[in-house]
Amino acid sequence: MKSLIKLLTKKKLKISFVESCTGGLLASTITSISGASKVFNLGLVTYSNQAKIKILKVNKNIIKKYGAVSHECCSAMVENLTRISKANINVSITGIAGPKGGTKQKPVGLVYIGVKKGNKILINRCLFKSKKRSSIQKATVKKALDLVLRVAK
Repeated sequence: MKSLIKLLTKKKLKISFVESCTGGLLASTITSISGASKVFNLGLVTYSNQAKIKILKVNKNIIKKYGAVSHECCSAMVENLTRISKANINVSITGIAGPKGGTKQKPVGLVYIGVKKGNKILINRCLFKSKKRSSIQKATVKKALDLVLRVAK
């Protein structure tokens, strides 16, 4: 985490997050490190579909057709965050942290992480095997930070 903040500081890059299933854990993780204020711009938790639609302006038809836990919704979340935050790197997270709420098509542990830098968008589909909510949330944050590190280099 310290290395990420150093890298972003050195490259003069700002970062913002929009989280759903991690409930602010990603923002909390970055702000626990001294120096985060130089790089961290904005963190939103859009937990409900209503918040995704009203705050992030995700088209309600995307959620109706594909669901909140989908490539399409994750992509819309990161695109719209970019407009709000004006940061260089934007990250969106949506998924099912469990232990309930999963289906055969979308099991507990299914998470989409979107990272946008410039015109490049990377949407990562992850399936975390743990059935423990906190483990899935922590694994999601770790994966998101790994992706950001890759994109920022």
